[in-house]
Amino acid sequence: MTRVHDLAVVGAGPAGVAGALTAALAGLDVVLLDGAARPGGQYFRRPAEGFHAARPGALHHGLDGFTRRWELLTEHAEVLLRHRVWAVERTGETVVLRCLEGDREERPRTVTARGLLIATGAHDRPLPFPGWDLPGVLTAGAAQALLKGDLVLAGREIVVAGTGPFLLPVAAGLADAGGRVAGVYEANGRFGLAAHPMLAAGRAGEALGYGARLARHRIPYRGRRAVVAAHGDTALTHVTVATLDAAWRPVSTTTVACDTLACGYGFVPQLDLPVQLGCATRRDHDGSAVVTVDAGMRTSVPGVYAAGESTGVGGAVLAEVEGRLAGRSAVTDLGRSTAADLGRSTAAGRPGPAADRPDPALTRRRDRLAAFARALQEAYPVRPGWQEWLRDDTLVCRCEEVPLSAVREAQAMGAADARSVKLLARPGMGWCQGRMCGYAVACLAGEDPAPAGRPIAQPIRLGALASQTGPETARTDPGTARPGPEPFPTEPPVSPAGPDRPEPPRDRPHRKDER
Repeated sequence: MTRVHDLAVVGAGPAGVAGALTAALAGLDVVLLDGAARPGGQYFRRPAEGFHAARPGALHHGLDGFTRRWELLTEHAEVLLRHRVWAVERTGETVVLRCLEGDREERPRTVTARGLLIATGAHDRPLPFPGWDLPGVLTAGAAQALLKGDLVLAGREIVVAGTGPFLLPVAAGLADAGGRVAGVYEANGRFGLAAHPMLAAGRAGEALGYGARLARHRIPYRGRRAVVAAHGDTALTHVTVATLDAAWRPVSTTTVACDTLACGYGFVPQLDLPVQLGCATRRDHDGSAVVTVDAGMRTSVPGVYAAGESTGVGGAVLAEVEGRLAGRSAVTDLGRSTAADLGRSTAAGRPGPAADRPDPALTRRRDRLAAFARALQEAYPVRPGWQEWLRDDTLVCRCEEVPLSAVREAQAMGAADARSVKLLARPGMGWCQGRMCGYAVACLAGEDPAPAGRPIAQPIRLGALASQTGPETARTDPGTARPGPEPFPTEPPVSPAGPDRPEPPRDRPHRKDER
């Protein structure tokens, strides 16, 4: 017998914590899981407990409020940190989450709940260019994560490039921490929101704040510029910065010396878990696949909710609001809200309105924030001219060392879509499973990126996977409610080439670490 929670929440970022707290305060039995050692997701990433080094004050923005919500949540829900969810499945009226518990010595564990809220966030969307595989080149999110989570500067002489307002806090944070930022290069115009003055007015103070910090550190902020090549023998020494036309085709170039390049072109929602469950998806304004939800953040699968970046990239404030909406919907659907529970919450100074009633004010706020997110996507799109930055020997897939020439050769052999290119040239079959190169390969194939259907969402040791294929061996929680889930299916995995088509032979040269 295994314990069955009312609601399981995957993700301890702003959306997940808001949704879990809303549901828990309304009386639901909530369990929250996250693979990290500390809560906060990417936005509120912070050093490990016991890390006593001083932290730049600018990195504390909004953290105090999140910490209060987290502490309240730990009093009303079960919290399972260091639990990486690698698979989810529906079994009758429940959802089964298969996890790996711990750090180096991970143990399989199964968590079961009647409902599931997915708040797994997003990851960086890079674009390939000559030299992007050099040491010293990393995504903008990675540079910020090093600073927030480990208080480590990615380098000394830093260039920040890409598109979108995320470049500003990255550059300002690196400079505040002591790095010399040689420049911020925005591939689109610097004033992308000029076409949306009403929406931009609400964020004018934040933009001016970043502008003042850049000015204080004498950091140039250039529009219609992009890093189109990185150079160096064993590590990055300088980059080529191009002036772009409206389609991002290079017009003229210059070089900038640096030892670090932080580069980002937006974010890609992490949809592994909702796709495993069969949740419907749609195209967002930037062409990315996102989960389809209704006004209450319900997905197309009964009992499954999504909030935050998985429904469309929009930032931490929007994610928190969506989490609260999802939590209220779970309370309504699972039917566990009681007057006594809500009365105690009100007496304690917590949310007073019944969590299972529609909240027009919350819905209107979500609509305003979502409109701003759409405006950002329209103002800072990825334009097709980036493909002209590539050379035949430019690596498109760094994991499998697949150059552009191999992609073009696959297309000449008849590959008409990204999946066919993957089968013939192997981009997306390496360590990251297409998370880094999937967007670029889809664009080169002339299509929008499709939601990845990965049966395993997190890296897992073969021993841990094997333990899930026999009799149920996962640790169960105390308490009895109903029998545990059926064992994980024992059928052999299907080749990426499909059940009826064998995978093409690997006739490429061996990678360096295979020799």
